[in-house]
Amino acid sequence: MKLLALMMFLSVSLLSGCATLPPSNPNNICDIFEDEPDWYKAAKKSENKWGTTVPVIMSIMYQESQFVQKAKPARKRFLWIFPGPRPSSAYGFAQVKSETWGDYQRAEGGIWARRDSFKDAADFIGWYNYQSQTRNKIKANDAYNLYLAYHEGQGGFSRKTYNGKAWLKSTAQKVSTRAATYTTQLQGCEDNLNSGHWWWPF
Repeated sequence: MKLLALMMFLSVSLLSGCATLPPSNPNNICDIFEDEPDWYKAAKKSENKWGTTVPVIMSIMYQESQFVQKAKPARKRFLWIFPGPRPSSAYGFAQVKSETWGDYQRAEGGIWARRDSFKDAADFIGWYNYQSQTRNKIKANDAYNLYLAYHEGQGGFSRKTYNGKAWLKSTAQKVSTRAATYTTQLQGCEDNLNSGHWWWPF
C-alpha cells in the first residue's frame, strides 16, 4: 500500500514537473517558435483547417494567457485579504470556459482535447473564430473584430455589447497590433519553419 502511494506521488510530481514554460521572448513570434517548434506546426495546422492566420491565433493566445499553460483568472479577494472564488472557469492557453470547451469537444475536439494542450488550444481558437467568421461575417485576418467576438461571444458581437466597454476595445486593438507585428516577424522565419531546417545555420 505504501509502495502504491509512493508511486502515485511520484507520478503526480513528474507530471506537474512537465508543465510547458512560457516562451522566453513572447513578443517575437520567431523566438517563440524557436523555443517551441511544435507550436508552429499546431498553429499552422489550425490555420489550414479553419482559416485564422498563425499570427492572429498567437496574438489572441498571448492576450488570453501569455502562453501560460495552466493559466486561470486571478481569485477575487474577500475583505481585501482572503482569497475568494475565481471569476470564471476559464483555463489554459486559450482561457476557455468549461461550458464553451464542452461545446468544442462535442463539435470538433473530442473528449480527449485538453485546454492545457497547445495543439488543442490553437485548434479551438481557429474553430471558434470560424464560427465568428460564419455568423458575424468577420474576415479570417481581422484580429480586432475576431477578438471582440472571442471575448463577447458571437451573440454578444451581433448585439454590439462591446460598445460600452472602452477597455475591451483597447485590448482588441492591442491584439490587432500584435498580430500585425507577428505577421511581419513571421515573414522573416517562416521559410525555415516550413522547411524543417530551423537549426541549420546556412
